[in-house]
Amino acid sequence: MSTNFKARDMAEHQITELDEQLLRRKLRTTESPCDAKARVGERELKAFCSNDYLGLANHPKIVAALAEGAKLYGVGSGASHLISGHSIAHDLLEKKLAACEEKHIPKARALFFSTGYLANINAITGISRLAEQGQASIYSAKLNHASLIDGVRLASAQNKAKVTLFDHQNLDSLEESLKQDTYPLKLIVVDGVFSMDGDIAPVEKLLHIAEQYDALLMVDDAHGFGVLGEQGHGILEQAGVHSERIIYVGTLGKAAGVSGAFICAASPFIEWLIQKGRPYIYSTATPPAIAHTLLSSLELIEGDEGVSRRKKLNELIQIWNEEMTFSSWEKTPSSTPIQPVILGSNANALAVAKLLDEAGYWIPAIRPPTVPVGTSRLRITFSANHSVDDLRELIQELKIIEQTVEGNV
Repeated sequence: MSTNFKARDMAEHQITELDEQLLRRKLRTTESPCDAKARVGERELKAFCSNDYLGLANHPKIVAALAEGAKLYGVGSGASHLISGHSIAHDLLEKKLAACEEKHIPKARALFFSTGYLANINAITGISRLAEQGQASIYSAKLNHASLIDGVRLASAQNKAKVTLFDHQNLDSLEESLKQDTYPLKLIVVDGVFSMDGDIAPVEKLLHIAEQYDALLMVDDAHGFGVLGEQGHGILEQAGVHSERIIYVGTLGKAAGVSGAFICAASPFIEWLIQKGRPYIYSTATPPAIAHTLLSSLELIEGDEGVSRRKKLNELIQIWNEEMTFSSWEKTPSSTPIQPVILGSNANALAVAKLLDEAGYWIPAIRPPTVPVGTSRLRITFSANHSVDDLRELIQELKIIEQTVEGNV
């Protein structure tokens, strides 16, 4: 038997390189429900790193709904939606999600997926197939999430879609490119809330451009659904837009506290994605108990409790913006629960994350390729379950750590 194993040697070599570049990621195992505090091993840490913005992941009503859903529908779906896996629970959820966005998308219809990654890939590759090969243009924001980037790459590989990147904070180049575009299908793809910076896409301006140049606008509102808008319906509600050109993707594993995602668009687009969206066609349907659980989550998001939790989030955001100042670190202003602190090098980010961990805080260092080289950071996120005292204690700790790090330079 040969003792050579080149693939293993390559893996070990490249992992060593990641270690040398301070880019190797490591798993940490929690032993408690997702909440403002997390038990990791024998320690309890104050967690300012999850996307459970409304603090619903361990809400007793949602926990009870999951148990009820399992009793009603069991724990598996057994097949893809188009075989036998489409439950009444999925149907009810999709109708409710469409109702959330119907003020903003005419003839709205929704399609439920097990993850946001899957929903984004399905939307981009499926919509691009509306045109003949080589007859679609995709305009993708440079800082889009990895799932959008991968969806665009697949559309380019599968359907030879032409891809152009643009800066979401400066739309002149986007407009200039669209002026010269003669393809029958043009798709603008953008995050609603950019996950590493916390800034909000100019959806109204983008929609105006889409209408002017006969394009579709796809918005991935992973970090906006549940958080933005009076009822928590996301960036479309906050922006007050209305158009059949919008392809909307919302995530249900962040502010909604459960799992999954959905695409919402005008009925013809959704019907096309059912027929031609490969991830939808060939994936086993999410357990119907999850869909049943999400109905309770949506009820909380839209109701008085959702309003109260968003108010609490906004209070925390305001306190952070008013009271957190740094002398050498860069704080990126954000009106969302995502508050980045730019530290520059991988070494700096890891060192500060380690000091925070020692002080009882869980805020991991975010490094390339998740963010551009030289912009490694802390990605601090707020939950409605954080108290004002929790936040002010974190602010004090960060000020102490910054002084400590500066004193050791």
